[in-house]
Amino acid sequence: MSNAEKYALGPVPAIPGTDYARVPVDQFRAAVAKVVADAWDETPEKIFAGVDIGKKGADFAVATPRFKKGKPDEWVKKVVDAFKPDNYLSEVKAQGPFLMFTANRASFAYHILNTISKMSAEAEAKPDCQTLAYGTNEDGKGKHMLIDFSSPNIAKPFHAGHLRSTIIGAVIANLHDAAGWKVTRLNYLGDWGTQYGLLSLGFDRYGDEEELKKDPIKHLFKVYVKINQDNAAEKEKFNNGEITDASTTTHAQAQRIFKSMEDGDEAALKQWRRFRDLSIGKLDQTYDTLNVHFDVYWGESQVSDDSILRAIRVCQEKGLTVEEENGALLVDLKKYKLDRAIIRKADGTSIYLTRDIGGAYDKYQKYKFDKHIYVTAHQQALHFKQLFKTVELMGEEYAGKLEHVTFGMVHGMSTRKGNVVFLDDILLDAKDAMHDAMKSNEAKYAQVEDPEETSAIIGATAVKIQDLSGKRLNDYTFNIKRCTSFEGDFGPFIQYSHVRLCSVQRKNPNVHVVETANDIDVSILSQPKIHEILYHLAQYPDVVKTSLKFSEPSTIVTWCFKLSHLVGSAWETIKVSGASEAEAKARLFLFIQIRHVLASAMRLLSLTPIDRM
Repeated sequence: MSNAEKYALGPVPAIPGTDYARVPVDQFRAAVAKVVADAWDETPEKIFAGVDIGKKGADFAVATPRFKKGKPDEWVKKVVDAFKPDNYLSEVKAQGPFLMFTANRASFAYHILNTISKMSAEAEAKPDCQTLAYGTNEDGKGKHMLIDFSSPNIAKPFHAGHLRSTIIGAVIANLHDAAGWKVTRLNYLGDWGTQYGLLSLGFDRYGDEEELKKDPIKHLFKVYVKINQDNAAEKEKFNNGEITDASTTTHAQAQRIFKSMEDGDEAALKQWRRFRDLSIGKLDQTYDTLNVHFDVYWGESQVSDDSILRAIRVCQEKGLTVEEENGALLVDLKKYKLDRAIIRKADGTSIYLTRDIGGAYDKYQKYKFDKHIYVTAHQQALHFKQLFKTVELMGEEYAGKLEHVTFGMVHGMSTRKGNVVFLDDILLDAKDAMHDAMKSNEAKYAQVEDPEETSAIIGATAVKIQDLSGKRLNDYTFNIKRCTSFEGDFGPFIQYSHVRLCSVQRKNPNVHVVETANDIDVSILSQPKIHEILYHLAQYPDVVKTSLKFSEPSTIVTWCFKLSHLVGSAWETIKVSGASEAEAKARLFLFIQIRHVLASAMRLLSLTPIDRM
C-alpha cells in the first residue's frame, strides 16, 4: 500500500478562506472543527475560527468557554466520548475547559512533507519564481499592487531612512507576490526641486568631470555640501547687511535655475539629466548588492505638468484652497486636524505635495492599481495624511486604494570611513567583517567558490536582518559588530543554518535522494524533535499571511530564527550518517524539505541563500 493510500484523508467541510492543497494544516484544523461541531451540533465554520495551533502544549486546542456557556466539563465530555481516531487525529484529552487534540503523527508528517516537496518542485521548474513555493496563496489573484519604496534623492548619500524603506519595501513587495498579486515595484526618486538648481550651480563652481564619472553620488554630494556652505555664509552676510541685493545670492540664482528647469529650458535640463542618469547607474549597483530590483524608476520630475495643473485646478474648484498675500496657494485641511499644506509656491513653482497629488493621478491612469503602497519613515506621516485626505476631497476614484507603510528611525549608523553615512561603506564594512570570519576556518574557506561574493552576500544579510528582526515601527540602533556576529539571532546565523542544511546532502552522497514523501517510510519520522520541526513548517503559510496582513517582515524573521534553532537542536539526535538505509533516506528527505522552506522564507526577505560559507 502506498503512503498516499495509507494516509488518505477523509472528507472535511470546506471552510471559506482555506486552501487545503497549499495549507494541509488547515485540513487538520477543519477535522478538529468537524469533531467538535458534530458533538455540539454547531457549524464547523464557527468552530474552525477557534481551533488554536500549538497552544497549551497540544497540536490543536479548543477553548470550550469560547463557544459554550455553563459548565465546560459537560461539553468537553461530549467531544471526548464521541471521538474516534483516524488519519487526522489520534486522540483528544480534556484539560480543564480545553480540548487537546493530537494529530496522527505519521499522517501529519506525510501530508506536510508531500505538500512542501510538490510545491518546491513546481517552483524549481520556474527559476524566476523561487519564492512562489510552499507558503504561497492566491488571495490577491487578479489584483495589481503598485509599491513605491526606497526613493533616495539623486546626488545625495543613500541614508539610513532610504535603506529601511528599501529593505522593508522589498519584503512587502515579495509578500504580495507570494499572495498572487501582480506587483509593480516603483522607485520614486527625489529628483526635482530648488535643491537641484542649487546643485547645478554648485557643479558649475566646484564640479570635476573625472570625479563625477568615478563616483557621481559622492562627488555631487561634496559639491552640494560646498554650495550649501556658500548659501549659509551669504545668508548670514545678508542678515548682517553685508549683502544688500538678494537677487545676487546663491539662493536666488538656484531658484532661477530651477524655474528655468520647470519652464523647460534645455540647457538647464541637460545638466540635470546627466546627474540623474549617473546617479541611477550608481544606485543600480547598490541595489544589486542588496538583491533588490525595481520595475520602474520614476520620480518627481516625471509627474506631468498637466497633472500638476489639474491637481491645483480641482482643489480650487472643490473649494479646498486659500491663497496667501504673496500668491502661495494652500489646501486648507484644518477641519481635519491636518493644518494647511502648500500646493503652489509664491513664485508659481510646484512643491512636493502637488507633485505627489499629480503623481498619484498619473500612476492610476497608467497602472489602474487595486492598491498603492508608499513605504517611508514615520516623519512623513503628516505629509501622507494630507495627500490622502486631499485626494479624497478631490473625489478621486483611487482615494481609498492608497496606503502608507511607515517605520521607525535608525540610530548609530556610522562607519569607520567618516561621519557621512554612505550605504556602500556600511555594506563594505559588513563584507569585510564576514570575509575575516570566513578566513578563520581555512578548510571551509578553501571550499568556497567565490569568497568575495559570498562575504558580500552574508554582509548584506547581516545588515538587512538587523533592520528586519525588530518590529517595523520601532526605532533601533545599528551596530556593525553585533549584526555581523555568528553568535545569537543575527543574519549570519540564518545563512549558516541554510549552509548546514545544504551540507547534509553533500556529506551523505551514498544516500538515495527521493522526490516525494511517497518514497519514504514516514513512520520513521516520529521523534518529538522532528514533530516539533514539522509543526513549525506547517505553520509557515499562516506566518506569511500574517506578515502580509500587518506589513510586518519581523514575523518572517522570527519564524526563520526559530526554525534554525529547532534544526540546530536536532543535529545530534536526527543523524543521516550512520543511520539505517530507511532512516537515512527519510531523514535526508526531511532535511531537504526544511532547506526548501527556509530558502523560500529567506527569499521573501530578499536574502540570497548560499550553499557554503
